[in-house]
Amino acid sequence: MLDRITIDPKIYHGQPCIRGMRVPVYLVLDLLAAGMSTKEILEAYPYLEEEDIQQSIEYASWLTRERTVPLQEEAVPPHEIHC
Repeated sequence: MLDRITIDPKIYHGQPCIRGMRVPVYLVLDLLAAGMSTKEILEAYPYLEEEDIQQSIEYASWLTRERTVPLQEEAVPPHEIHC
């Protein structure tokens, strides 16, 4: 359950954030990708909790399950369509 990830158009332009705070999920993911440990992130952002970081990772994992449909390789431009 991703109960710590919130999306509110009034907070941070609707970006997914941590517990309604102005802390976007992507910030946590960027810090992890840069090599910061959970401990280091919690020390730098004391208002975050370990579960916030875990759910940020889970949210990113959930997003990668999004189904993508490739476009046709050779699409016909609209001006060349003859009815």
